[in-house]
Amino acid sequence: MALLERVGTLLRANLNDLVEKAEDPERMLKQIVLDMENQLIQVKTQVAIAIADEHLLNKKKAEQVQLVAEWRRKAELAVQKGHDDLARAALERALSHDQLIKGFAEQAEDQKQEADNLRQALRKLDQKLTETRAHCEMLVAEHRRAKVVGRATQARQVVGSTQEHTLGRMKSRVHMKSAENAAAVEILTPESLEDRFQALESEDKVELLLSEIKSRQAALPSQSS
Repeated sequence: MALLERVGTLLRANLNDLVEKAEDPERMLKQIVLDMENQLIQVKTQVAIAIADEHLLNKKKAEQVQLVAEWRRKAELAVQKGHDDLARAALERALSHDQLIKGFAEQAEDQKQEADNLRQALRKLDQKLTETRAHCEMLVAEHRRAKVVGRATQARQVVGSTQEHTLGRMKSRVHMKSAENAAAVEILTPESLEDRFQALESEDKVELLLSEIKSRQAALPSQSS
């Protein structure tokens, strides 16, 4: 039956593979559950029909059994009354109903097999639907969590990049300001006590050298004499 083939396809479906290939996993999972629910309703309907048909065939077979018994009773009555021709006709009718009994019995057996197959498919599909609902809830939760983690990772990357760029600029500004401050300190810091004494010593050396020059020149004979 086409219905059982569709049910088999749903039972064999691998949700993980379907989720990996789906553009919208959540929507696809909801659709799978919806399809299974629809198929479950159809299978339940077909099971009810198959069981009803099985009961009907068994009822028809029982009616034929009663007719066979009735015609055989009539055949016996005809024999008792010495009407062999009527007895033969009654037996022919009994044989005809025997054939119908066999036909209804075969149909009832086939119908029973079909009903059993549908019952089994119904149990499997019902179990699969329960498992699929739980699996879908888990996969949807994983998918949503993955999207949240992905967004958080992207946000951290953006924030990290922005912070690194900002810190780099701040470091450059700090270094530049430090250099400016150092230069200002060199320019603006007043002379220390050591620097003042060093300056006095330099002045003394200069005066001493100047005195030496003057003394040498004074010792030289005058050009006018």
